[in-house]
Amino acid sequence: MSAATTVEDVYLTIEESARLLGVPCSPEKIRPVLTAYGEGLADAGMVLSVATGANPPEDLDYTITVPATGPDPYAVALSEGFVTKPDHPVAGLLPDLRARVPVSEYFIDGGIVSGFSKIYAHFPGDTLPVAQLADLPSMPPSVAGNADLFARHHMHDVAMVGINYRSRAVNLYFAQLPSAFRTAHNIRSLNRALGLPEPQGPSLRFAQRSFRCYVTLGWESPRIEKICYAPAPVRDWDPSALPVLLDPRIEKFVRDTRCTYPGPPFVIAALKWSASGQHLNLGPYLRLSPLLRDLLHEVTGEKV
Repeated sequence: MSAATTVEDVYLTIEESARLLGVPCSPEKIRPVLTAYGEGLADAGMVLSVATGANPPEDLDYTITVPATGPDPYAVALSEGFVTKPDHPVAGLLPDLRARVPVSEYFIDGGIVSGFSKIYAHFPGDTLPVAQLADLPSMPPSVAGNADLFARHHMHDVAMVGINYRSRAVNLYFAQLPSAFRTAHNIRSLNRALGLPEPQGPSLRFAQRSFRCYVTLGWESPRIEKICYAPAPVRDWDPSALPVLLDPRIEKFVRDTRCTYPGPPFVIAALKWSASGQHLNLGPYLRLSPLLRDLLHEVTGEKV
């Protein structure tokens, strides 16, 4: 399959999913991104996700893997005009990571309404401690400033860094979470330390199943802006096990989105807290990269 054919097939799948959700889909916002990264698209992993709460949903996010052996994804985003190079440390963070971190693959992230927003560096086989990441010249000082908080709450190994060029923020994805992280006491204490409501009931039980946890930090404030708890992806997802009620359109989107692998979709769900409240992100994997297949085999025991 040619790169152009793959781009068109992926775009049509996104368009179909947007129609299920009632989210407006503009080809001029999506096709240029798919085309720019199209050479690796045939073997790429891809997930669609939507935030619960808005009725109807306001946007549909897509996340696509980009091979580490290909062009610098930030250089591509700059050359295509998806981002502009600011006079700000955010511009230097991916180059700093590329020079010092053994990246396995990258991800690009955007919304079909809001446009291109993030690049992630993923290094699950070579997780790094917070102190090593804090030493990167372009990393926000808030990472080092919260190192003790992370350590107290059993958050040690970072497997991925996300860079949001639109909001000038960084996500640290903590992996290999020990059982001590998932205790009710630890999760409540962590949210309380961030000045956020303590999880209760179904939300607490959901957070206790975390496979990864990520935090959002910026350069302008020492505070952690957001925390997210994400259990491992599941194949046979159960809407009743989620800590929020789903709009029927979201449930239909998850069930009916067209995937390129056999069987029911693998589904991710992530529960987030920020100053704006609690919400859930939910969505299916459309495509599986070789690394994603390995990770899913590791966490689910199923070969795909």
